Amino acid sequence: MKRLFFLVLLVTSAMVFTVPAVARVDINVGIGLPLPPPIAFPAPPDVIAVPDASDVYAVPDVDADLYFWNGWWWRLWDGRWYRSHSFDQGWVYYNDVPAFYFNVDPDWRRYYRERNWQGHPWNYQRIPYQEFSKKWKSWQKSKYWEKHGTWGVQSYQPRPQRERQQLIQQRQQQYRQRPEVQRSQRQPHAQRPHEQKEQRGTPEKGIRDEERH
Repeated sequence: MKRLFFLVLLVTSAMVFTVPAVARVDINVGIGLPLPPPIAFPAPPDVIAVPDASDVYAVPDVDADLYFWNGWWWRLWDGRWYRSHSFDQGWVYYNDVPAFYFNVDPDWRRYYRERNWQGHPWNYQRIPYQEFSKKWKSWQKSKYWEKHGTWGVQSYQPRPQRERQQLIQQRQQQYRQRPEVQRSQRQPHAQRPHEQKEQRGTPEKGIRDEERH
């Protein structure tokens, strides 16, 4: 009888101490920032190469700020940046501003609609997704867009390096003054463990991973 009593006591004690511990683990793992809402794509999107922003591509046919750079899809939402290997799912929070962003002219979408880049006719090339997924890496290696530095903009001369640096600093300052960015910076930037692991992934895998799905 005593042996049975001690066995019941041991099992009860294990339950008392184990359940809260498991609950704490679940709570910690569940803490994280909200993910951006999905974008409905009837088909894989076309992209365009953004002038003066080497190897940066934008998706022009959606209202969201959706870019491709360095093997990742990037999305700006609610003042925060997210990235993924896929253009329509798998977003994880990125605790920084990607380096390419300040090279992107904030008026690029208007220039796209008007087919005019800063006063010059812009005969941009819409790149179908299938072609883009096969060629983006070779374009990056060969510096394709640097060699064809007009990006389809007629009579366009890229800005001198010093002027570009000044412009980047100006865009950085304007970006920090956005209300949604300031609101985001005041909030704690908690991350899930799998999000931290994803951020340390290899960017070069990019679309090659996506093509397997």
